[in-house]
Amino acid sequence: MKPVRSILITGGAGFIGSHVVRRMVRQYPQYHILNLDKLTYAGNLENLRDVEGSPNYHFVKGDICDSALLDNLFAEEKIDGVIHLAAESHVDRSLESPLEFVQTNIIGTVTLLQAAKRAWAGKYEGKRFYHISTDEVYGSLDHGGYFTEQTPIDPQSPYSASKAGSDHFVKAFHNSYKLPVVLSRCSNNYGPNHFPEKLIPLLINNIMQNKPLPVYGKGENVRDWLFVEDHASAIDVIFHKGITGNVYNIGGNNEWKNIDLVMLLCQIMDQKLGKVAGSSASLITYVTDRPGHDLRYAIDATRLQTELGWKPSVDFQTGLTKTVEWYLANPQWLEHVTSGSYREYYQEMYANR
Repeated sequence: MKPVRSILITGGAGFIGSHVVRRMVRQYPQYHILNLDKLTYAGNLENLRDVEGSPNYHFVKGDICDSALLDNLFAEEKIDGVIHLAAESHVDRSLESPLEFVQTNIIGTVTLLQAAKRAWAGKYEGKRFYHISTDEVYGSLDHGGYFTEQTPIDPQSPYSASKAGSDHFVKAFHNSYKLPVVLSRCSNNYGPNHFPEKLIPLLINNIMQNKPLPVYGKGENVRDWLFVEDHASAIDVIFHKGITGNVYNIGGNNEWKNIDLVMLLCQIMDQKLGKVAGSSASLITYVTDRPGHDLRYAIDATRLQTELGWKPSVDFQTGLTKTVEWYLANPQWLEHVTSGSYREYYQEMYANR
């Protein structure tokens, strides 16, 4: 049977991408889901073992900067939808290697936009290019206010600058060529399959190994946290129902100071591991704050809630407990992703702080 739609998901072997791929494969068996991923350090096909045999799923190893590859995929697979998640995303890595972020996040996005423009050739009915961005493009908030879709772009790190640049190109292709685009900017995600360079999985992994828990500065930075499966459901809704040309903020309405989050996570880990209360918290080590560390991010997701009817479904205590339980049940996954180059990177980033 011919698929109703053929959707290209870039970066589908990564953390958020794998949850989006899984949801689309399972929710829409009538779609053909094509996962394009370069399989760099954070891309892991083990994230998708439960759907890799599905008849409506196909994986292609490749780079979004490869124009010839993209042209072939659009032509052969008759792609009519793009969900673009492929990106370098770790702020600390961007401080060390900003050009890598320019290459993937800006050049890669423009290459993908060009491929869609060529393939669709102005025949845009039933087509959609969905670009997933981040709340970090807005910069830093103090203790009051929220990011709305009208908040001026003010990136503070090479990572957020590269994402802001890609956002501008997506909007420019809509304005200049009428390419049917939507964008979303999300708050911090957490959940299963998260590569352990990011705060929550890093802490879980370190507690399991009785290693120090590095906390930047005094732990005063505030983030709005969203369970990754809720993000995937929001992406689903925006892809199918979002108004062309619009930006949608996705937030969990769930602000936590880093140090408060760390303490809650330590409590959950002590309970799950049968440790004496306070054992995990004793591992907390304060390290020198990173350059340009934004104080606070907080999302106003009113547009998404009122226009499209989406809201988060998982409260933080439940989501964090589910996340801990997943990591404790999947030690082999952790072992595989924390070998070799990751250990070298971790040493470089945190050992001398």
